[in-house]
Amino acid sequence: MHTSIALLLELGIVLIVLGAIGTVTRRFGVSPIPLYLLVGLAVGEGGIAPLPAARDFVELGASIGVVLLLLTLGLEFSIEEFTVTLRQHVPSGLLDMVVNAAPGALAGWLLGLDVTGIVALAGITWVSSSTIVSRLLDDLHRLGNRETPAVLSILLLEDFAMAVYLPILAVLATGGTVLHGLASVAVAVGVLLLALGASRRWGHRVGHLVEDRDTEQLLLRIVGLALVVAAIAEAAGTSAAVGAFLVGLALTGPLADRVRSLVTPLRDLFAAAFFLAIGISVAPPSLLPLLPVAIALAAVTALTKIGTGWYAAARAGAGRRGRLRAGTALIVRGEFSIIIVSLVTVHDALLGPLTTGYVLILAVAGPLITWWFSPPVRQPP
Repeated sequence: MHTSIALLLELGIVLIVLGAIGTVTRRFGVSPIPLYLLVGLAVGEGGIAPLPAARDFVELGASIGVVLLLLTLGLEFSIEEFTVTLRQHVPSGLLDMVVNAAPGALAGWLLGLDVTGIVALAGITWVSSSTIVSRLLDDLHRLGNRETPAVLSILLLEDFAMAVYLPILAVLATGGTVLHGLASVAVAVGVLLLALGASRRWGHRVGHLVEDRDTEQLLLRIVGLALVVAAIAEAAGTSAAVGAFLVGLALTGPLADRVRSLVTPLRDLFAAAFFLAIGISVAPPSLLPLLPVAIALAAVTALTKIGTGWYAAARAGAGRRGRLRAGTALIVRGEFSIIIVSLVTVHDALLGPLTTGYVLILAVAGPLITWWFSPPVRQPP
């Protein structure tokens, strides 16, 4: 087997840099996510130090990172308590859709986009990044906070809504028939409801299938299961993140604690690849012409997300500080915004640079804002 020296060298240097960043940010109690994104920007196409040999590996690692992040997040909750919370926050999800999609739709209309472009930009400003938010909550030690289930409910409702939104957008982008769009939506929603029902009814049996006293066997089984379920969810037109989250929900008690301790180091490694990949996907020169529009849109939708989180956390009984923490945690946009713009290839000349600039601004500013308003308690070394 031939080993690429360039690949090993590039990956080694990047991992050392990311490790140094993590050490510094941990000392000051902040999340390393913004700096990971900026490193990705520096080593991407058009950056100061491109990594041509490592790019494919980073993108593959990013996909695995999404799955592991949502798997470990699901391990924090049981399917019973989460379904109750999810039902409670349907009004919050509807508010989230209206107030966050509206600025994107209005901006698309002002920019002269057609119906497809307007619908795409509405989705781009609507959906937060469940991947970045889940890592942020963990970095800032907020998984046990009172407002956190409300935040996660908003994220999961958005992910579920994508099962309807993405097929519709794909039909609009390709000029397909209404019947084809409705069929795609029906399949995606049906699979999603089936998965939720199966997870609630038979989820406890998952533990018996994967449990093993040997740590190697347990790690292989649980990661393999999470990847397979994520692939099925993605193929059904929903989200790989939703599939991985449901696997985590199905594991409870001591087994969940054991799996979390085994998966966390692996998750952190591949999660770094995800944040790096977002930065790598951005060509810095393409951002400049539309940067003022991206900044204005980011400012408006940051405020609307804070309002959404405030409302959802209030419904959960959180105090003023908890409501503010919930709102600022939801600011970040990420993977879904990139997926949306990739579907609308005809608008790439405008939507591509605008979306990447918008995502980068909020992916960097969001973690900094939520940390600024409520920094975490320092953990002992």
